Amino acid sequence: GGTACVVTGQPFDTAKVKMQTFPNMYKGLVDCFVKTYKQVGFRGFYKGTTPALLANIAENSVLFMCYGFCQQIVRRIVGVDRKTKLSDLQNAAAGSFASAFATLVLCPTELVKCRLQAMHEMQLSGKIIQGHNTVWSVVKSVIQKDGPLGFYRGLSSTLLREVPGYFFFFGGYELSRTFFASGRSKDDLGPIPLLLSGGFGGSCLWIAVYPIDCVKSRIQVLSMAGKQAGFMGTFATLVRTEGVLALYSGLTPTMIRAFLANGALFLAYEYSRKFMMKQIDSY
Repeated sequence: GGTACVVTGQPFDTAKVKMQTFPNMYKGLVDCFVKTYKQVGFRGFYKGTTPALLANIAENSVLFMCYGFCQQIVRRIVGVDRKTKLSDLQNAAAGSFASAFATLVLCPTELVKCRLQAMHEMQLSGKIIQGHNTVWSVVKSVIQKDGPLGFYRGLSSTLLREVPGYFFFFGGYELSRTFFASGRSKDDLGPIPLLLSGGFGGSCLWIAVYPIDCVKSRIQVLSMAGKQAGFMGTFATLVRTEGVLALYSGLTPTMIRAFLANGALFLAYEYSRKFMMKQIDSY
């Protein structure tokens, strides 16, 4: 599921990070795509793909594993049998709990991904003299400069984004599946309803938490050039110097990516899960 998400949405994610961190460099999504292609070539859209794959595979593996555990915790809290189907709201709460665990594996890999994606802009703006163009060079730089804890720059922002965001993510997904099932079992839905449900869930997540993600990207990228203020300090500076609309820089590529990538994520997740369950049942 994580792999399908990255392959589908990486170019839009790259545009998102560039536009969030350097909003004055680009007039919009098309301008960002054209300039990136002219300056770096097609490979520029896939900068940070390796850490993005690691981030998504690690995050979604932990997320969906913990989602199952958190569903059982929610069942205990509400006092129902472990096989009882949860409501859409209860599933949303379970997803929100699960995201807190996923954040711990997501933050380090996402920091490396964001820095690679915005490296060219950091050099253009004069914030750094020489950029690091490989995953290993970025990892080595973080360790030398800040030690292992340097990988957790932006952890509080990531948590602030993930916990409420995944409430809307799983809530939107489950509500949409309920709508398409219309009385039937949600497990019997075909690929198109699953794609649309995943896309709707992803859209709900990003609409709800986009300003937080914008602040997180700033912290993780700009901390390359020196000590960066925390979440509240970065948020206040951004709004004061660039205005509220700067918090929504890069929203267009994000929404396109959210629908496509999360549709692919849930489709791959549901079908791979069914395939694995069949293999287990056959033994």
